[in-house]
Amino acid sequence: MADLLPEIEHSPLCGRVTRDDETVDVQIYRMANDDASWSLEVTDADGGSTVWTELFDTDQAAYAEFFRTLESEGIACFRQAPADAHLH
Repeated sequence: MADLLPEIEHSPLCGRVTRDDETVDVQIYRMANDDASWSLEVTDADGGSTVWTELFDTDQAAYAEFFRTLESEGIACFRQAPADAHLH
């Protein structure tokens, strides 16, 4: 019997953000058909990933946290080596 992977719901707030000639991919997601909290992950152009350990009640709250970090620390804070994962 094949394992069934859970379906993931992506927020409409997901997408690419460019600043200072750098682009990151913002992913906000949760388990589909569930009122679970939202996860936030930002991936840089080289595939490095920044994942928040905190979950968010709404996708808007997750995006607000991304934007707050972008404004306070700059887009370079999301730059990682491809094999590294950074927890925020």
